[in-house]
This record gives sequence, C-alpha cells and structure tokens, in this order.
Amino acid sequence: MNNYSRLIVVLFVSILFNSCQTENKSDWITLFNGQNLDGWIAHENLESFKVVDGELVCHGKRSHLYYLGGDNHGVFKNFELELKVKTQPHSNSGVFFHTKEQEKSWPLKGYEVQVNNSYIGSEESPELRKTGSLYNFRNVYYQSAKDNEWFDLRIKVVENQIEIFVDGRQVVNYIQPDDPYRVKNDSYKVIDRGQIALQAHDPNSTVYFKNIRLKELPDGEKLTPLVDKEWDTQVTKLQMANFPLVDFHVHLKGGLTVEQAVENSMKLGINYGIAPNCGLKFPVTDDESLYAYMDTVKGKSIFRGMQAEGREWVTLFSAKAIAEFDYVFTDAMTWTDKKGRRMRLWIPEEVFIDDEQDFMEQLVSKIEAIVSKEPIDIYVNPTYLPEKIAAKYDELWTDERIDRIVKVLVENNVALEINSRLKLPSEKILQKAKDAGVKFSFGTNNVTPNFGRLEYSLEMIEKLGLTYKDMFLPKPDGLKPVQTKGLPAEIIGVSMAYFPSFL
Repeated sequence: MNNYSRLIVVLFVSILFNSCQTENKSDWITLFNGQNLDGWIAHENLESFKVVDGELVCHGKRSHLYYLGGDNHGVFKNFELELKVKTQPHSNSGVFFHTKEQEKSWPLKGYEVQVNNSYIGSEESPELRKTGSLYNFRNVYYQSAKDNEWFDLRIKVVENQIEIFVDGRQVVNYIQPDDPYRVKNDSYKVIDRGQIALQAHDPNSTVYFKNIRLKELPDGEKLTPLVDKEWDTQVTKLQMANFPLVDFHVHLKGGLTVEQAVENSMKLGINYGIAPNCGLKFPVTDDESLYAYMDTVKGKSIFRGMQAEGREWVTLFSAKAIAEFDYVFTDAMTWTDKKGRRMRLWIPEEVFIDDEQDFMEQLVSKIEAIVSKEPIDIYVNPTYLPEKIAAKYDELWTDERIDRIVKVLVENNVALEINSRLKLPSEKILQKAKDAGVKFSFGTNNVTPNFGRLEYSLEMIEKLGLTYKDMFLPKPDGLKPVQTKGLPAEIIGVSMAYFPSFL
C-alpha cells in the first residue's frame, strides 16, 4: 500500500469514527420512565413529587427533583431537552439545567426556564415572568401556552447559546457573553455543565410533566453575542429586577414582518406588542377583518395589541372581538372640533387652530372623554401637539391641564405610554403621573423597521426611578375582564352572551 492509499484509509477511518461519535451523541435518553422516579432524587420535601397515571406531578412545599441517572450521573454540557408540560391556574414551576444537587433552598447554580402560564403572584410578591423565560436573564412576559392543556417545552444548549421553544415557537435566543454581568449571589448562574432539575414551587401550584427526554450534542463553536456587553448588562439588570422590558407599540410598517420583529426581540431582550390600526378606513375595520388579522399572528412570540383609531371605533367592533387582543390602546390624534372639522393632528393640512388656548382646551377635553369613555388600557402618543404649536409644548401644557390628564388616567386605571420615538410626555408630566400612581407602558410607534431600543423610555427609568410596580402588563387569559365601557348597547348586548360571568 502506497502512502496515498494509506492517507485515504486514515481519512476514511477518521470520518467513520467521527460519524459514530455524532451518532452516539444523537441518541435520545429517556429521563422519566412514567412508572417511578428511578434516576431522580428530591430534596427538602420529598412528598412534593409523585408519579400518577404515567405523569410526574409537582405539587406541594418547595422542593427540587434532580436527575442523577446515566453513566455521567446526570451531568450534561451541550444538549437538547424536551418535555411535555401541563399547568393549572396558579401553577408556578421551573426546569433547571447546568445546576448542581443541593439539599435546601433554590438552586444556586445554573439557569432556570420558567413554567408559569397565568399565575401573577401577589402584590407583595408578583410573578411577571411567563413560560419560556430564561429566568431573570431573558424574561418572557407574554403568554405562550394555556393552563390545563399539554404543551411542548424544548431547551437547547450549545456552548454559549441557549434557545428555548414553546410548542415549537422560539421565545428565547440568548448568547451569553464572556464574563456576563451577575450579582454576587448569582455568580454561578452561567453556562457550564451540570444536572437537570424540576421544581415544586408551593402548595398552591400543580404542574405535570411527561415524555421527558434528552439528547446530548457534540461540542460546537462559541458564538459572538448579538449585542454588545453594555446592552447585555443593562437588559440583565432590568430583568433581574423583575422589570418588564416591553415595547407595546410596534406596527408592521416600512416592510417590517412579524418574523423580523420576533428576531429583533430575542436579539435585544425586549418583548414586543404588535398592533394593527383598527378603525374607519384602516386595514382592520370590522370583526371579520379583525379575526382575519388574528389568524396572521396566531402562535407568534409577541403580545397582540389593538390600536383603536378615530372616535367611531367603538361602533365597529364587538366586545367579543376586542377581547381577542391582549390590550387596547388609542391616542387623541384624531377627533372632530366644535366646528365639525375632523382633524388628524400629525397631518399639518388637516389641523385647524383658530386660537391656541381654545385648541388646547378642546384637546384636553377630548383626552378626558377618550380615557373615561372608551374601553382602552393605554393612552399612547400622549400629549402630542401638532407641528404648528409643538415648539410651545411646555407653555401650552400648563399645570392645570397636566393635572386634568393625570386625574382621568388614575380614575379610569388607564396606563400612560412613554413614547420613545416622539419623546413624549415630558419628564415633568411623567413625574406628576408617577406621583399620582399612574401606571406606564413603553412604546415606539415605529414608521420603519428600525425602531431603536426604547432609548427615551430607558432614560426615564433612571430619571424617575421607575420599578416594575410602576409598569402596565396585560392580564393573562382567564384573568382579563371584558371591556365594555363606551360600546353601544346593541354591541354589548350581543357580544356579552359569550361572557356570562361578567354580566
């Protein structure tokens, strides 16, 4: 055999060997046999885990169940983990990875993937993070699965990348930077290697698991983070503080697609609420077009918002259709003045200002009527003034006018948007609103696919000292009341038949 032939044989054997290695790595390992807890060990409250009818039931006082089976005693580095999960109302649990067995308390090592579809916690201890969250590091605040229904949870870890999927749709794509920001107590919450664990959170929570299996993956290349270290640190600090970083005011404009928005969301760690314009002569103008739109965003990793346009929108949609959205918002940029002139304040040729003070009085009265009479959750593009008088913003928004706006927001439990593109409202108005107890939301109202990073909103967090307690979040399915305020009686009469518990 000549040297060339020997080289061919060596290459062939090498390829065959590597192929076998990859094939072995691709074998799925069943972690739960559906009959007992062989391979698993619980600590603190062993009775919190039971096997019932082939399902692993987590219910009871705080406890963690660690998988220690297999030749490597449950220690995995790169892997793909799949589980079938079902929750009940009030359920709260988690799936840990790269953790380490410990006898008491919450695991100190590794990451947790949240399991919580609808539970919102208490006033003293709110639980805002929803199923699929990489707990405290890349939080998900929208609901991606329902209680009392089995859903698929998939976790994939390769080197410095963590991907999380709920029912096949990706909700997290986190690439951990070198030396990521961590507070002292969380210094071990990083990618490493370790065990899988399931959580029983409290006696009021019941979560079911089945079909738990894992596939080890071969070593891979470390990826370059999608964002710079400064942004990763800023986002991590907010999410560790339970602060919901959400842009509720995103439109599919300028060629932006839902898929692009979702990709940007996972890149930046900002959740997005995507809203169509709903009203007379807009893309969504009745129940039929509303449901058609909903079909296009069904199962997407977003909040689903409704931008109500014009004052006649309340006559166009039923309460049942409106309830399809996670939240509803509107602004005071379209209205008819006392002379019967319909205005759209962002179009100079459609704005009529005979007297500045009179115009402002009409505008404030319109805002009061909108907030008090229309079934909305958020007042957006707030305190916007037409181009003709925008330079007099601080002069025209007097203390008396500001106080009227703040008062009606408080009385009707409507949130105030901090708009990052328009940089509205001013810090002075926001401070008055905060002092009065108004809740806030963040929004961009983008006109292009490049809608920034909520820069003005983040600036106001620092200047106003905002915390999660100051922020608006939509209630999950089953906890959200049906809005009927301002809807015509004939619309309410028909649609409320679907919601007898609210009559």
